[in-house]
Amino acid sequence: MSYLPLTEYKSSGEEVRKEYDDQIKKNGRITNMKRTLLHNVPAFRAYMEWYTLRDEIVPFIGERAFSLFSYAISTGSNCLICSTFFRKIIIDSGDDPENLSLNETEKLLMDFGQVISTDPHNIPEHIYKELKNQFNSEQIVLLIAFAGIMYATNLFNTVAQVPLDEELYKYKK
Repeated sequence: MSYLPLTEYKSSGEEVRKEYDDQIKKNGRITNMKRTLLHNVPAFRAYMEWYTLRDEIVPFIGERAFSLFSYAISTGSNCLICSTFFRKIIIDSGDDPENLSLNETEKLLMDFGQVISTDPHNIPEHIYKELKNQFNSEQIVLLIAFAGIMYATNLFNTVAQVPLDEELYKYKK
């Protein structure tokens, strides 16, 4: 049961409707998380910076590694919506989330994402060392900052009890 109601386009003000229209134009739909966040436009916009960081990260790690990193953070924090969303991406790309074949970078990012969301005070030294071997300081900052926004997204969905989007039902673990 959702803690907060989803905003409705028809009963929303002009600023919220503009954000709805933008989301539908960009993505063809608006997710339940975004409909919930739109109770406050500045909060919504803060979370939409997720896309800004994504656009900076994908060029140096690739789409697949980005999705795997996000999936690891989301499964580590037990977020139904985000873990299912990235599970859908993994399955739709032809992979089996339970039997992934990972390259060195993907394994590092999944390990990093998992420990960020489960025990951020105890990130193993070998992960830091591998990160420094594969990425420069700016890239590491982007990865950590993105992980923070991804974790915050997980937290928001969980605390607000945002309902799973219908299009994700068949991908639920």
